[in-house]
Amino acid sequence: MLRRLVVLALCLVPLAASAQTAPALVSPPANPKVALETSAGPMVVEVYLDKAPVSARNFLRYVDAKRLDGVVFYRTVKPAENFGFVQFGIQNAAAKMYPPIKHEPTTETGIKHLDGTLSLPRLAPGSARGEFTIMVGDQPSFDADPSKPGDNLGYAAFGRVIEGRDVLLKIFDAPTSPTKTIMGSFKGEVPEAPVKIVTARRIAG
Repeated sequence: MLRRLVVLALCLVPLAASAQTAPALVSPPANPKVALETSAGPMVVEVYLDKAPVSARNFLRYVDAKRLDGVVFYRTVKPAENFGFVQFGIQNAAAKMYPPIKHEPTTETGIKHLDGTLSLPRLAPGSARGEFTIMVGDQPSFDADPSKPGDNLGYAAFGRVIEGRDVLLKIFDAPTSPTKTIMGSFKGEVPEAPVKIVTARRIAG
């Protein structure tokens, strides 16, 4: 009996040792955060690299190359109080433009166009480049809807404002011109004094 107990104890030693040296579970890396320092104040956005990698990398590419420094919020769409969106970006400046990217519909990413969501405006699917929108209020009409006919893929959501919603509302509520346009478009939606993005930088944490 004693011999059996000794043999059993010796067999358990390697098991205990292997349990102690088992690798710890590694948490997935946190999504990047970007600080937008604007002339109206600071905002911080989380970029959902985990859920919308193509759209998120596109935004980060413009950030990392400093191509959003100095751009303005050039469009405000406000059909109701606290409901609509603001738009900013390179305004198709050829020197700042990267190639268009593959469209990531909300049915693929699971990211809905909720209040504060960042998204890619586009013409045809796959034409988005360096223009970006931020939702004010929930905007389900921008989500993909396969039940609708025609182009029903919506916009590609890829991030969300996590700090500075008061700044977002300040930009959204700024007066727009009744007559100004941008190359003949957006009449009634162009701000009188557009807010500028001074810098856009990744931040730690």
